[in-house]
Amino acid sequence: MGYRYHFNRSEHSATTKRQWPKANSQLQTAPRFVLLMFEYKTMIDLRSDTVTKPTPQMLEAMMKAKVGDDVYEEDETVNALQVHAAKLFGKEAALFCPSGTMTNQIAIKVHTQPGDELICADNAHVYKYEGGGVAFNSGVQIKQLMGDHGRISAKQVEESINTNDVHFPATRLVCLENTSNRGGGSMYSLADMKQMATICKQYNLQLHLDGARIFNAIVASDYDAAQVGECFDSLSICLSKGLGAPVGSLVLGTKTFIVKAKRVRKVFGGGMRQAGFLAAAGLYALEHHVDRLMEDHLKAKYVGDTLSKLSWVKSVMPVETNIVIVQTHYPEEADRIQADLKQQGILCGRISPDQLRMVFHLDVSNEQTDVLVNCLKSI
Repeated sequence: MGYRYHFNRSEHSATTKRQWPKANSQLQTAPRFVLLMFEYKTMIDLRSDTVTKPTPQMLEAMMKAKVGDDVYEEDETVNALQVHAAKLFGKEAALFCPSGTMTNQIAIKVHTQPGDELICADNAHVYKYEGGGVAFNSGVQIKQLMGDHGRISAKQVEESINTNDVHFPATRLVCLENTSNRGGGSMYSLADMKQMATICKQYNLQLHLDGARIFNAIVASDYDAAQVGECFDSLSICLSKGLGAPVGSLVLGTKTFIVKAKRVRKVFGGGMRQAGFLAAAGLYALEHHVDRLMEDHLKAKYVGDTLSKLSWVKSVMPVETNIVIVQTHYPEEADRIQADLKQQGILCGRISPDQLRMVFHLDVSNEQTDVLVNCLKSI
């Protein structure tokens, strides 16, 4: 991918617990990581990769965008983004929308009828974090399968398909999430996705990908976007997470699917007008911010390795991409750690009483990662 990224781990091997300086006079002799903390105080935001700000180059591209009315399909930049994304994944067409929740919900609505059933992992975003939209928007029932860090298998799906019996809802759709948010950024292998596609075709089921962080999976794996697209009937891809665009996701599929998706987007209130200013950010992100995602992965791995050696840590989920999920021994410890980090200007997320989440992105620098590591060691 043409980049190299290294941490000088030797600088961190002998770090000891230190007290933070409380007066300006102490700063003159404070260790380097403390000085950095004061420099970056309140600026290390690890709650999510959605908190990124557009880079100056991205803002410039947005200001130069050629725009029109996208509801009339006259916005040149939106059209260019849709064509680019569809081509990237080997799909016929794409539709630009405000959010990944909307693109997932559009796909589910197009693929199903009220009373149908979809299958997904028990911690899937479409189940846990989309406000009950599957029921509200589509009238569809969800069957949850226990996943391996958010990944479900073709065998599990095959065993869960309802028989042709009027007592049971018709199984219509399988939704996979790659990478898995609640699974700590875990990835599907290409072989697993192909096997899932084979089972779905065999049983005449549709297969949708919640690809909110699919580019994280792509840069960390041995497959490309076109190979991913080949496995799925529809895909949702997000531009506003690690790629750094301020707004936007796309849903991809066949031309027939996208015609239906446009109608659903209208019903959901998702039609935008001069959306090319936002689409330009997405185009810039796809062209310039994909390969650099590996930098986030290396930072996450470095922090995950550090956490696994600390006494207050019970466990760390395997770090495969840009998400670190750490479990403490007791909820009270998670309270204390989160509060201590916040006091030092570091924000992290909470996904359960005893689990903290840190998500790395383009607005977290090498030096900020050093600050974080030393803060974690000093707690």
